[in-house]
Amino acid sequence: MLGRIYIIGEPILRKKTALVEKVGHEERQLFDQMLKLMRKAKGIGLAANQAGLDKRMCVICVEDKVWKLANPEIIKKSGSEISEEGCLSLPGIVVNVKRASCVTCRALNENNAQIEFEALGLLARAIQHEIDHLLGKMIIDYASPLEKLALKEKIKELSVSK
Repeated sequence: MLGRIYIIGEPILRKKTALVEKVGHEERQLFDQMLKLMRKAKGIGLAANQAGLDKRMCVICVEDKVWKLANPEIIKKSGSEISEEGCLSLPGIVVNVKRASCVTCRALNENNAQIEFEALGLLARAIQHEIDHLLGKMIIDYASPLEKLALKEKIKELSVSK
């Protein structure tokens, strides 16, 4: 059972995760455990490395629809918008992040079928956020040098308290 969400400063959050060869029984169990962990933390998305797993998997729940994605990738982007984002691995920190407003995503679903779908608004933002995690990138990387300076102490406290 997955026990906790990893916090900034833990090396796995900066690691590019390993591709999933096949979504089988183990991965389906991990998706379910990740979903429980995410809901417990009151999040809308969780990448596997945030739960300490070196697997390119994430779960997202937007408007009561659950997405369980392995090896997600964005194959098309359009539009652009800046919005505040928080992160379960950076509790209490919010950063303005510029993202595409519409994305087309390709991934394996929980049945090991390749899917391709278009996402808009919050779902598009969540997909981009989780894919960033799976590639070792965090919202703090989008902060301006001035914002990073202002958040430096808070990030240091989070890194130490893990």
